[in-house]
Amino acid sequence: MNRRTLLESAIALSATAVWPILSEGALPKTAGVRTGDPHRRRALINPRQLRRGDLIGLVAPSGSTNATYVDARVKQLEAKGFRVKLSRNLFQVRGNTAGTAKQRADDLHTMFTDDEVQAIWAIRGGSGASQILPLLDYPLIRRHAKIFIGFSDITALHLAMLKHSGLVTFHGPTAPAATISDYSWTQLEAVLMHPREQTTLYMAEANRLEAARSSAGASEFAMRVLSPGVAEGQLIGGNLAVLSALMGTPYAPDWRGALLFLEEIREAPYRIDRMLTQLKQVTPFEQAAGVMLGVFRRSVDSPESTDTEPRLTLEMAIDDHFRGLRVPAVYGMSFGHISHNLTLPLGVRARLDTTAQTLTLLEPAVLAR
Repeated sequence: MNRRTLLESAIALSATAVWPILSEGALPKTAGVRTGDPHRRRALINPRQLRRGDLIGLVAPSGSTNATYVDARVKQLEAKGFRVKLSRNLFQVRGNTAGTAKQRADDLHTMFTDDEVQAIWAIRGGSGASQILPLLDYPLIRRHAKIFIGFSDITALHLAMLKHSGLVTFHGPTAPAATISDYSWTQLEAVLMHPREQTTLYMAEANRLEAARSSAGASEFAMRVLSPGVAEGQLIGGNLAVLSALMGTPYAPDWRGALLFLEEIREAPYRIDRMLTQLKQVTPFEQAAGVMLGVFRRSVDSPESTDTEPRLTLEMAIDDHFRGLRVPAVYGMSFGHISHNLTLPLGVRARLDTTAQTLTLLEPAVLAR
């Protein structure tokens, strides 16, 4: 073996040690389960588990905030047994964002490199997270892997970190106020604090009751199986509008063989249809292992409109894209802009069962410490 071959072998071995491939080959095969392509499993890194007493860093990568809003979140986290550190530029304001793109990127880098901080929690969504994607040091984020939580506009950061850092991040509630539900806390703790080989996440009973209180078949909370079945794949997705805006950029996700999950709020059904059409024309939804739709809150046309033309309903928009899909698909899962909210680890392999209405994580999302 010549010197060049030896060097190439050493580099390959080193890369394998640092970027372990999560092979599907070791997973049991289940009859009737649609699974993702085993050759597409990403090289991932999982952060270490969260524990009571840990220091949580609060950041504002998107919309601006204020002292009253932050104080409520700090008190809630402290009441749950955590310590809190505020990012340097947390109270900056530039238009609708929490400071300049550089200030927000700097705060993320500072929190990732702070060895005392065990988890980073976005204080809120809003808009502007995509502005900082080109400024992020993705190798630095990977070297200092830790829990990163948020949703809505934070979708842009989740997808960019997954794609360019290989980091498992968490689509879950933004930093909580006192009104966060027991269900949301329980689900979050199950994923972040208790690493298990398998974790089954059940839908929120409160969401079922909300659907039952509404007029039959018309509730945005009503869970509907659009295409029955069981599917396995990596969890990839987030807010529909944010994900759509990333298409054609270096941060766009690839949901082939994945469990694609989507949620939305305050978007008219025709706009939802437009965004879903865009996604489908980039990569047909049949190429996903399965599709999970959360609760699309307040996604109706403006009631003040005087236009009398026929209108697309949310149910029609969803059904047009997912009813009878050749892969399992379901609407009304317990995630999105709702009080009773799942925490979904992006990149982790999971099983969707539309009949049982469950999502089972097939590997730990965090590492025990």
